[in-house]
Amino acid sequence: MASSSASALPSAFDVLRTRYSRRLPARLEDLTGPTQGSVDLPLHVVWSGRRSYQLEGIRSRMSLYRTVLAEGQREDLEAILNQDLLISQWPVLRTLVSRPLRDAWEAAFPQLAATRGASAA
Repeated sequence: MASSSASALPSAFDVLRTRYSRRLPARLEDLTGPTQGSVDLPLHVVWSGRRSYQLEGIRSRMSLYRTVLAEGQREDLEAILNQDLLISQWPVLRTLVSRPLRDAWEAAFPQLAATRGASAA
C-alpha cells in the first residue's frame, strides 16, 4: 500500500518546475532590465561569489542571466532581465539552465521555445 501513496507524490522535476513557474513574469514585455553597462546582483540572488556582471560580454551576460533565472524572484527577473536579450540568448541559454527551469519558461512563453534552433546574438 505504501507504493500507491508514494506514486501520488509529485516528482522533484514537477516540484521545481512549479516553483520556477510561480516566479515568472506575466509577460515577457515585463522584462525591462538594462541592455548595456554593469549589473550588480543583490545578495538575495547571489549570496557568494561573483555579483557584478558586464552586459557587453557574452559570457558575463550569459552567467548573469543563468544566475537570475535560477535564483531571482519575479521582481528580480523583471528588473534585471531584458526581453530582447533573453530572446536572443535563449537558444544557448536554455542549454545552460536546468530542465525544470527551461520547461517552465518555454511552456509560459512559446516565443522562447520557437527559438530553439536559432543561434544566440
